[in-house]
Amino acid sequence: MATTLTKTDLAQLIRLARVRRGLSWAKIAESIAKDPVWTVAALLGQHPLSAGDAATVASLLDLDEEAATVLQMMPYRGSDATTATDPTIYRFHEALGVYGPAIKELIGEEFGDGIMSAINFQMSVHRRPHPDGDRVVVTFDGKFLDYAWKHSAQEVSK
Repeated sequence: MATTLTKTDLAQLIRLARVRRGLSWAKIAESIAKDPVWTVAALLGQHPLSAGDAATVASLLDLDEEAATVLQMMPYRGSDATTATDPTIYRFHEALGVYGPAIKELIGEEFGDGIMSAINFQMSVHRRPHPDGDRVVVTFDGKFLDYAWKHSAQEVSK
């Protein structure tokens, strides 16, 4: 049986099922004992779920076996052009466009030549009360990976 349901289609079905069932993202994450940010990203198509977690989510949201199978599939990660124009997502692009070079310089100064991993990575989103309006606090927590030039085995043996 060929799967015709895409991860993008399933993400929309999950969003609808979650609202219909009156479930929070946090409650769904709790049901599979995973971090809420990771769980939402997974359910929106950015990470594969284990068979057990996919079955739990499918049961919780009253999704069929095909949906549970799609939840387990390896994703093509990243956002499409439509998602990138969403105002919330666009503001992150804007913030990185403005502050990205400064972040790069500060990482270089603190750690050396390298990058922050988006694979060995955690993220959290919190609300912080503020008199001028509540603040959104987003924390990226990624492993530092240094750029290490590796010589080929032929060059080393000379």
